[in-house]
Amino acid sequence: MTETAVLPVLDITPLAHGSFAERKAVAEQLDRACADAGFLYITGAQLDPAVFARVLARAKTYFAQDEAAKMASYIGGSLNHSGYVPVGEEQFANATPDLKEAFDINCDYLPTDGRRPLLGPNLWPAMPGFREDVLAYYEHVTGIGRQIFGAFALALGLDEDFFDAHTQHPPSQLRLIHYPHDPAAHDRPGIGSHTDYECFTLLHATTAGLQIVDRDGEWLDVPLLPNSLIINIGDMMEIMSNGRYVATRHRVKKVAQERYSFALFHACDYDHVVAPVVRGEVPRYAPLKSGEHLFNQTAQTFRYLKERVARGELVLNDAVPLDSFGRNVEAARA
Repeated sequence: MTETAVLPVLDITPLAHGSFAERKAVAEQLDRACADAGFLYITGAQLDPAVFARVLARAKTYFAQDEAAKMASYIGGSLNHSGYVPVGEEQFANATPDLKEAFDINCDYLPTDGRRPLLGPNLWPAMPGFREDVLAYYEHVTGIGRQIFGAFALALGLDEDFFDAHTQHPPSQLRLIHYPHDPAAHDRPGIGSHTDYECFTLLHATTAGLQIVDRDGEWLDVPLLPNSLIINIGDMMEIMSNGRYVATRHRVKKVAQERYSFALFHACDYDHVVAPVVRGEVPRYAPLKSGEHLFNQTAQTFRYLKERVARGELVLNDAVPLDSFGRNVEAARA
């Protein structure tokens, strides 16, 4: 029987309304939680239940459409890797394809100058109200993420505004994910084992199903905590912390009940070079380019991009394997 994870709970209210000393205290708690677990819950006055309810209602309406209507916004036809992701589109390494559908949006970057593979105009469906409701969620959680970036800066011994200059137009992605009802569900992944590529993720889910791997390589169930978001460390924060924080491998177990989750992956600007930032330490990680790493990892996962690579239409530069960060399950068991 799978055990249940006991994760830290952090009230981030002082990040918006507190003194510097109070914000520093939150940063110290964040530091301990990330060093120990890599996953935690955040609560606080910043979290607006109405925004969460609004995006959930919109997601239910969108995913209830027939396949043809959803495929009209297929992600393979977008300019910035946004749009509908059908069941089976994603596959981590040689694992089985993921058993979920999704709709992905990025920073809706409208200028023609400075566009990159993940930075451009989003592909929006024709559904009235979809863009407005989803952008409201994106902007709300991105605002919370800016406060979290400030806390991470303090936790790493940097100026509180360190990340401001590096998060002007980041390719931070929001995923609306839908796991259809499946009464015959059995114990196989809905999303395969992986680490997140960015700095950190803020996740809201409607039902349980998320699992994380502990230091012994055992999978633990992550229960839901009302009125909270789950935060976890990604590859880039592992690098910047010089390994103090380790990206925790996680997956979603296939469960019978219908499940929605909303994950916003917070990244630095596309051209920002990610490297260890802890002063006085010998760097343990090689630098990498933020957006290039995101795109390389994405192109090793999505079918339409893997097909472009196979045809020679797309060449990946300095791509690292998908399992390059975090605690590997097999290694942890050894």
